[in-house]
Amino acid sequence: MATSLRFSGIIPANLLPFRADFSIHEQDYRRHLTWLAHVPGVTGIVLNGHAAEVSSLTRAERRQALAIAQDEVGSRLPLIAGIYTDSTLEAVELAKDARDEGASGLLIFPPSLFMWGAQLRPEMVYRHFALIAEAVDLPIVVFQYPPGQGMGYTAETLVRLTEIPQVAAVKEWSNDIIAFEQNLRAIRDTDRPVSILSSFTMSLMASFLLGADGAISGMGSVAADLQAELFQAVQQGDVQEARKVNDRLDPLVRVFYAPPFLDMHNRMKEALAIMGRISAAVVRPPLQPVTDDERNRIRGALEKAGLL
Repeated sequence: MATSLRFSGIIPANLLPFRADFSIHEQDYRRHLTWLAHVPGVTGIVLNGHAAEVSSLTRAERRQALAIAQDEVGSRLPLIAGIYTDSTLEAVELAKDARDEGASGLLIFPPSLFMWGAQLRPEMVYRHFALIAEAVDLPIVVFQYPPGQGMGYTAETLVRLTEIPQVAAVKEWSNDIIAFEQNLRAIRDTDRPVSILSSFTMSLMASFLLGADGAISGMGSVAADLQAELFQAVQQGDVQEARKVNDRLDPLVRVFYAPPFLDMHNRMKEALAIMGRISAAVVRPPLQPVTDDERNRIRGALEKAGLL
């Protein structure tokens, strides 16, 4: 492999600031990236993920977001590019773009087509990843979705994907601690050097205690410092300290991930604006800004977490 990378530690998925006209706010974006890159314990940044409202980004904007990040923080830590599309052929082209813009790795989202029965056609899943890996020799992170959505992979499929040499990690978002542990054990049993990166942000401490190698988290855009402290405490076996940090994260988890779930990143962006890390919490339609009442709840959660 042209680039060998072992993923571990805290890897935030960056939020992408926009101006009032919905264009990328480059100044705010650079400021946000710089803060993330300087947090002790942050070992990489995911770009063009859900937190960056990737479904609203054009191909050119995805390249632009990568180019800005590479210029601003690419010399400090690895940048992992999200590959989000329903087409395998387009995924290959997006992966080539990411490589050309200097990405150190790829986070492969499952095509939405998979929800219609891909769990019964694992060869379809394997081919999707294999074709990307053949075209672009970069470390791959498999994005594991909740199995109930139809886009999550079985443990057997995850194990099969680890046979692809470029697969270096699984972003584990089963959102079910039992499934999380089953997948972790199945992959560990292969003895392949594949990291398990928790995306179980609503119960991050539990996944760390089970042995996750780190985390990929949109909430890391707001609280990467607390997530890094939690991970370090668990790694050191200091459960009492881990509980203290987890207690600080809890009010943020409850306010960010309250129904409707689709507003989670709107709320996180609002938190950044409240903390003064970005100018304004602009989101692209059809997403909507938070209400005044919700803004007050977010402020209260930040205060309880000690971030204000």
